[in-house]
Amino acid sequence: MSDPIRTRQDGAVLEVVIDRPKANAIDLATSRAMGLIFRDFRDDPALRVAIVSGAGEKFFCAGWDLKAAASGDAVDGDYGVGGFGGLQELRDLNKPVICAVNGICCGGGLEIALSADLIIAAEHASFALPEIRSGTVADAASIKLPKRIPYHIAMDMLLTGRWLDVHEAHRWGFVNEVLPAERLMERAWELARQLESGPPLVYAAIKEIVREAEGSTFQTAMNKITKRQFATVDRLYSSEDQLEGARAFAEKRSPIWKGE
Repeated sequence: MSDPIRTRQDGAVLEVVIDRPKANAIDLATSRAMGLIFRDFRDDPALRVAIVSGAGEKFFCAGWDLKAAASGDAVDGDYGVGGFGGLQELRDLNKPVICAVNGICCGGGLEIALSADLIIAAEHASFALPEIRSGTVADAASIKLPKRIPYHIAMDMLLTGRWLDVHEAHRWGFVNEVLPAERLMERAWELARQLESGPPLVYAAIKEIVREAEGSTFQTAMNKITKRQFATVDRLYSSEDQLEGARAFAEKRSPIWKGE
């Protein structure tokens, strides 16, 4: 049996491919494997950007493997580091993640996509939260989706399980770009290369600020930034990279980011 998760590193970019035919659904063992992969990505200073996609042309990820559940995988079982799919509860992930949706993206698959920072999708992609039909709750999506798109659209998806085509998903703002299928991964790598060449300490500060500010008032978050109470901001403001950015601007050249 082939490995359900394939990875490839090229430069500072890590590509993660869910490969569990037919629907790229995720059981407990696969979720735990993904958690270890994303934990190692988070902790490896040589890696700066991740791309997540699904194998094949029909499914990105159908979410929770109901066949595995019927065989004994508990819905509240051990999903491993980072929770379901390794991303949605992974603490302190301060590196950019791109999700390339190459087909059906539903249930837990949509929750994985919502855990990324950028979502691009093929023209034939579609999205849904069908948990209502199997008598369970889309837990992470119930928390995240109403904050990402209009409340009534999110509730429509959660309460009815209806499908959105990629153009409607783009219209509501949770897909960044819609692309021909043959261009999807090429574009994912273009974005990854752009981010790979950027300032990793700044990215880390952005991600921590955005994440922590979600549960704070504006002024509380601003005070924590100005007082350097975010670890990533404190590191950035003390870094050689910040000086390099100013020098490069003054010297009218491209900066060389070292992440230190």
